[in-house]
Amino acid sequence: MKLDLAGRTAVVTGASRGIGLEITRALVREGMAVAAGALDGSAELRELADESDVLVVLDDLTTAAGCQALVDQAVARFGGLDLLVNNVGAVRPRTTGFVNVTDDDWQWALELNLFSAVRATRAAVPHLVRNAPSAIVTICSVNATLPDPGVIDYSAAKAALRSFCKSLSKELGPAGVRVNTISPGPVETGLWLGHGGVAETVAAAQGTDPDAVRAAAVSGTATGRFTRPAEVAQLVLLLASETAGNVTGTDVVIDGGMVTTL
Repeated sequence: MKLDLAGRTAVVTGASRGIGLEITRALVREGMAVAAGALDGSAELRELADESDVLVVLDDLTTAAGCQALVDQAVARFGGLDLLVNNVGAVRPRTTGFVNVTDDDWQWALELNLFSAVRATRAAVPHLVRNAPSAIVTICSVNATLPDPGVIDYSAAKAALRSFCKSLSKELGPAGVRVNTISPGPVETGLWLGHGGVAETVAAAQGTDPDAVRAAAVSGTATGRFTRPAEVAQLVLLLASETAGNVTGTDVVIDGGMVTTL
């Protein structure tokens, strides 16, 4: 499939590892210049920057100032902006029930999973409109429509994120900016499978083994496995391209068949 992304510029948030790193790699392979934003860097991201046209910007992307700095540096370095990928996000399993989820916990979840995307989008939109046709792709979650008390704050934040993107698609569509979301189920990243990740945290609370939690997470899916970060990245490429030029306001689910409703 001819995507025609070469020579264009992207900003990717949360780019140092996991899904964000794979998205950055995929965009680079298509010939795009990428401003890769993250709170902390990684050896993998530094290596990618050494080998390709990647600008690494380390800042707090839950803040308006951090998001503005990322976009400003991208435009200063590359001369414009054609794609924003909102990927910042995190989850902390709430294993002791709703009443123990504090206001600080809720604020943490909202800052990372909603407001970061709102702030990055606000900074990027003037440049995206100027360079239209252009696109925004936001990494959401199946928990936006599969609310789970074990991640109650995360689920609520992701539901709000999907609503935000749907609303924005209606405003920006006439200006030539498409806005879509991708909702993965469990993905093979440190967020799920790393030290202190979901599997380990839930296993400790249940007195079981992380491997058992991992298996249970996908036991009801059609494919019976976790999604790979590179598979999410391929969807980003498609939604970023004018090959999908009339796709906007859409959520693309990649979950191995976890969501069973129509």
